[in-house]
Amino acid sequence: MSTTAPPDHGLRTAWMMTASGWSANQFSSLLGAYRSEQGLSESAVTGLFAVYVVGLIPGLLVAGPLADRRGRRRIALGALALNLLSTVVFVLGAVVPGLLLPGRFLTGVSAGALLAAGSAWIKELSGGVPGAGRRAGLFVSGGFASGGLVAAVIAQWAPVPLVTAYVPHVLLAAVALALARSAPESLGGALSHPPTRAGLASPGGALSHPPARAALASPGGPLARGAAAGLGGAPSHPPTPAGLASPGGPPARGAAAGSAGVAATAAGVSHPPTRAGAAASGGPLARGASRGWFRRSVLPVAPWVFAAPTVGFVTLPGLVHGGLLYAGVATSVVPGTGLLVQPVARRLVRPLANAVVGLLAIAFGLVLATLAAHAESWPLALGAAAALGGGYGFVLTHCLGEVAALAPPHRLARLTAYFWAAAYAGMFVPYGITLLSQAGALTPPQILATGAALAVATAAVLVGPAARGGRWRRL
Repeated sequence: MSTTAPPDHGLRTAWMMTASGWSANQFSSLLGAYRSEQGLSESAVTGLFAVYVVGLIPGLLVAGPLADRRGRRRIALGALALNLLSTVVFVLGAVVPGLLLPGRFLTGVSAGALLAAGSAWIKELSGGVPGAGRRAGLFVSGGFASGGLVAAVIAQWAPVPLVTAYVPHVLLAAVALALARSAPESLGGALSHPPTRAGLASPGGALSHPPARAALASPGGPLARGAAAGLGGAPSHPPTPAGLASPGGPPARGAAAGSAGVAATAAGVSHPPTRAGAAASGGPLARGASRGWFRRSVLPVAPWVFAAPTVGFVTLPGLVHGGLLYAGVATSVVPGTGLLVQPVARRLVRPLANAVVGLLAIAFGLVLATLAAHAESWPLALGAAAALGGGYGFVLTHCLGEVAALAPPHRLARLTAYFWAAAYAGMFVPYGITLLSQAGALTPPQILATGAALAVATAAVLVGPAARGGRWRRL
């Protein structure tokens, strides 16, 4: 008798991820409207944008363990209801501006909880459907790319823009909640096997049992086929570096560890098939070596993961005075470009290649942003947004692949949490740019040019020691 849930349950619940992505970016494209309609300062609106992170991180860390203990369904449905409530609070914020802060915080909490519990639930309900592991990522990417644009178009021409711009998300979240309510619980029943750390570490969370060591070592086993599958195949249960890294790993904190990996799916990232077995128990990388490589190759890159895109769709629209419509387009271009570069990023299997390419793309984008801010040119700013989005896709692929490949099973959750804490810190960059420019220390073009130099310096820090020490090789 089959133990796989009907595929339509996974599809029906996936719409909650679109609602989550939509809610995150609808506010970003309306920052200009809050400046003009409510007279909020630049520091106020960029600070409100950053509050999202303050809510998202505890949402991730709390919802993951709760989903493992109490089930995915109740946590995910509660998070979706909270996501809907946060938009209602934004609507009321058009009358009471003081409500914008709690509204943005609730958006972050709900997004973190949905990334933790919702993504695991969708993956388990999707069973053996081809591409099941990417389903949550694709749907959240659609929300990220479309939410800001739709909100900006409505705010540009509709009456009462700070109310009507939120109506589509209210409807979308309500429909997603109605669809998801009919889906069953997937944890602890016949629908899935118990989750493992490694299985959930990949975007979308691969919740099947990890392959046995013998199967990995066999000539026709998944290890032999892993690179081909990762580069373009679509097996029902594709082997990911995280899954290969811990054969037989113990089930512990599955959603907590995997939720962080799923958060990256705004760019549709999948792990590159590099050093798949490096972190396996008894593998060549000892605990100290993996820690050192994490500090050298992941932590310096992680803040750029969100610093680059937020400059593209939060900072630049205000500097070039592009208006609401431009802001909406920018919020679509940045994640859209990050998604488009993924086929290339997945093929760069040499260590640090994705990091270096991504950092150089970010540096190029910041140079364009410097020129755009100086000339107040929105076409240049749009080109900068595209370059920053491309760099975002590359560095995100690098960081996720390194964490999945290097972390031993008993340290996967911890290293994943370290990575995302450093990555989300980058979302405070627009606020920092605003404070520095208002203090008169540097002009915005000077700050952006300094950022370009820092991106190049980060790439040099990565490549220099690696080249001198002969570590540019496949482990």
